[in-house]
Amino acid sequence: MKKFALLLVATLFTTAVFAQNFNIGARVGSGFQAVGQLHLNDKNYVEGRFGAGWLDSCVTADFTALYNWKICTMNWTDEGTWFFDAGVGVNVGGRENFAYVGVAGMARLGYTFENTPLSLAFDYTPVIGPGFAYWKGYSQGGFRDIGFANIGITCTYNF
Repeated sequence: MKKFALLLVATLFTTAVFAQNFNIGARVGSGFQAVGQLHLNDKNYVEGRFGAGWLDSCVTADFTALYNWKICTMNWTDEGTWFFDAGVGVNVGGRENFAYVGVAGMARLGYTFENTPLSLAFDYTPVIGPGFAYWKGYSQGGFRDIGFANIGITCTYNF
C-alpha cells in the first residue's frame, strides 16, 4: 500500500509539472487529502484525492476519483471569480480490519483569485455505500451512513 501511495503522489506531481490546466492542492475537513485536478476543457475536469480520512471511528486511507462539471462562473468582483461545480465518482478506503467503497457525489462553491493562481472552495462530497469489518474469519457489513458527513475546504494552486 505504501508503494502504491508513493507512486500515486509521484504521478500527480509529475503530471503537474508537465501538464497545462492542472491544479494541485490540499483538502481538509472530514480528512486530509492531497488533491489533483486535470482540466479537460472549459466545461469539465477530473479530480483525484488521496490521504487520510477520520469520519469513521478510526483513521483510514481514503481515495476519491471524481468527474466534475463547471456549472456556473460568476464575475461579481474585479478581484476574482466565484464558481459552482458538481460531479460524480467513487470513494474507497480502509485500514487493517475495515474497508469501505461507495458512489460519491460532489457540490463545490469556490472562489478563484485574480492576482494569484489560487482557488479556495467549500465542497460537500456525500458517499453512498457499504462498510465492512473483518477479523479472523469473521466479517460484518452494513450501510456506511457516516459517508453523508464528508465535507471539506479545498485550496488549489492553478498552473
